[in-house]
Amino acid sequence: MESFSDGVIAVAITLLVLNIHVPPPGSGSLAHELGKQWPTYAAYATSFLTIGIIWINHHAMISRLGRADHAILILNLLLLMSIGVLPFGTSLMATYLRQGQGQGLAAAVYAGLLLLMAVAFSTLNQHILFRKPHLLEAELPQKRRRQILQRAQTGLIPYIVATAVAPLSADLTLIICASMAIFYALPIASGGADPA
Repeated sequence: MESFSDGVIAVAITLLVLNIHVPPPGSGSLAHELGKQWPTYAAYATSFLTIGIIWINHHAMISRLGRADHAILILNLLLLMSIGVLPFGTSLMATYLRQGQGQGLAAAVYAGLLLLMAVAFSTLNQHILFRKPHLLEAELPQKRRRQILQRAQTGLIPYIVATAVAPLSADLTLIICASMAIFYALPIASGGADPA
């Protein structure tokens, strides 16, 4: 399960770079043309960090398991499906961020996909920690399991806000999503313990 998941996550994170294009010669100053692509760079960095953090947290979550059952495998597939569609959302956001029309919807789709991924991750984590604790490799006290789940679920609220404000400001949506990626990349987000 872990090897398959790592493969899907690796493909998703690699596909993100396909949206970054080399400007054709003669289309203007290279510096100007590269600078015009800043939405692509911002969306790429945000999504790369987010998927990278999910990979770290997924590894921590799965490494707690002694074995997996059918329900865990299905929930894991749903999580991987939500990760696999992120390159599309990233490309949509980067393409429409500076357009006169469609940027609100593009931002809502992007933040909504990140929210969907966070929900899928939290659902799988909750299932493992509270519905199937007997499948854990080592026993975890209920208090510790609650801390792990609460830390994972904290990210849902900013993604809900980012999705809700998308019709008003695509820029604010990207800022909220980028802030979440940066926050979860910091050691403080792990609470001084294993990532979850």
